[in-house]
Amino acid sequence: MEFNVREGITSTMEVHVTENDTAKKIGSGDLNVFATPAMTALIENTCKNCVDLHLPSGYTTVGIEINVKHIKPSPVGVKVRCEVFLEKVKEKKLFFKAEVWDDTGKIGEGSHIRYIVNSVDFMKKIQ
Repeated sequence: MEFNVREGITSTMEVHVTENDTAKKIGSGDLNVFATPAMTALIENTCKNCVDLHLPSGYTTVGIEINVKHIKPSPVGVKVRCEVFLEKVKEKKLFFKAEVWDDTGKIGEGSHIRYIVNSVDFMKKIQ
């Protein structure tokens, strides 16, 4: 099947950091700051959303690799923005670059690889 996913597309998502997004709440640390797992999930979700509209019905993407650097902390209440860029498409494998910002500047960056799958066929593999 041919997919209409092209290199160069971008996507942006914004969230406000809540208590539920903190390292203390998630369990990845002891402090009430934006957790690295929350930032990682934001990157993955932004990448997924970047290509969703370009896939045929019944198809989605799954994350298969992520490399994230969390540069500095963000407190509860600030707005965090994730920007992703689809750098490379190799058949069903999608390679993204990501940057994450808050009101004071860049807080994270990384790369993420997603793979295009048929949702029904994928779920049959785990049953």
